[in-house]
Amino acid sequence: MSKSQIGVYGLGTMGSALALNMADHGFDVAVTNRETDWIAGFMAEAGDLAGKLHPYDKLKDFVAGLATPRIILFMIPSGKPMDMMIESIAPLLEAGDTIIDGGNADFHATRRRAQTLQAQDLHFVGMGVSGGEKGARFGPSMMVGGTAHSWQQLRPILRRIAARFEGDPCVDHLGPDGAGHFVKTVHNGIEYADMQVIAEVYGLLRNGAAWTPAQIGEMFERWDRGPLKSYLVEITGKALQYDDPVTGHPMVDVIKDAAGQKGTGRWTVVEAVRMGQSANMIEAAVGARSWSSEKDTRQQAQAILGGARSAIDADADTLAEAFLASRVLCYAQGFRILAAASVEYDWTLDFARIAEIWRAGCIIRSALLDDISEAFRGDLPAGQLILAPKFAEMLARTVPALRQVVASAVHGGHAVPAMSAALAWYDTMRQGFGTANIIQAQRDFFGHHGFERLGEEGKHHGPWWD
Repeated sequence: MSKSQIGVYGLGTMGSALALNMADHGFDVAVTNRETDWIAGFMAEAGDLAGKLHPYDKLKDFVAGLATPRIILFMIPSGKPMDMMIESIAPLLEAGDTIIDGGNADFHATRRRAQTLQAQDLHFVGMGVSGGEKGARFGPSMMVGGTAHSWQQLRPILRRIAARFEGDPCVDHLGPDGAGHFVKTVHNGIEYADMQVIAEVYGLLRNGAAWTPAQIGEMFERWDRGPLKSYLVEITGKALQYDDPVTGHPMVDVIKDAAGQKGTGRWTVVEAVRMGQSANMIEAAVGARSWSSEKDTRQQAQAILGGARSAIDADADTLAEAFLASRVLCYAQGFRILAAASVEYDWTLDFARIAEIWRAGCIIRSALLDDISEAFRGDLPAGQLILAPKFAEMLARTVPALRQVVASAVHGGHAVPAMSAALAWYDTMRQGFGTANIIQAQRDFFGHHGFERLGEEGKHHGPWWD
């Protein structure tokens, strides 16, 4: 029997979908799983693709069934399970083989693993995969880190199975060690903020304008045919028009308002702050999810403190403009974090290319990404997306609507943490002279920390120390 071109370890939702995607594109794929009783069921469901899938119960046989240099994709939980698998499989591998972690992993762990395996002349790839189960099966967006050697091995396979935007595969090698996983982490942070803004728009119309879910869903469908076109807008419009088959109520009305999270949004915030950046829209979205989990507390507070009852002063067109402004600012913050990390870790990230591989297959794909790619390929003032002529003009047109929506929401007691954060950041960044001078005066007054004087070098102190 001929050797398989790639192996997939982990036949959960994403691993199974990727293995089938590869087989569908003509690749021979070795497959296995920790719980070996899953394998027969997977093979049975593979149907006509079973001939390209080669199952193994034992790890050593799985490795032996791969063409050299070997490529092994792990689709398993991040953290300790990945370290345990590396420990088990590394002795079975040979110089030049590549291990891929395709899960949502902490990029620091990816960097550590890459360095450790390099000593054995093994290659470790951190690969971000976006698109959910359907994307993995029919075309995901993939963000690849690791060595040039690994990319040469992976490139023919990944370019075949990736989503395509006007023929361009939505996958690329973004840099060494943890670059791929970091870009995926920031992708997920942007996703958190975009979802939160959508939730805020929904909440304002549901609670501040008494619209039905179906009416709001129809509005999102209309938005998906214009500048706000995106995957998240598309699925929101659809989800809001479903009824619960059990109760007959709108489906969204029977879903508990407590949002889960797997940690990538938090990682984005932590890394941004650690590098001296602030992604306050993503911070707001992470915070909102945490608050949402306190359902019992919020219900008690509503009984004591009262909930929001006032109507909002904003129509659908105004909300659309406010949403567009928020989305632009969200992407801008995300790319600022990528820029900081590129310098911090010497990755030389290609921001235009990142925007391009997000245009199809991934969760945050949207109509704005073409404009973002174009901006990064042009002359971008100070490297800031919000200063690109097209986006500066777009913000000048849409921020007044964002200002109206946030003001109306605040006046009526409706929580809009992500949109409020977007406006606060925009207003801060357009002030050439801010208020941090008084903070520096305070720090010097109580701690003798010193400060810079305008137009003068060196460390100075105030007259309060004379």
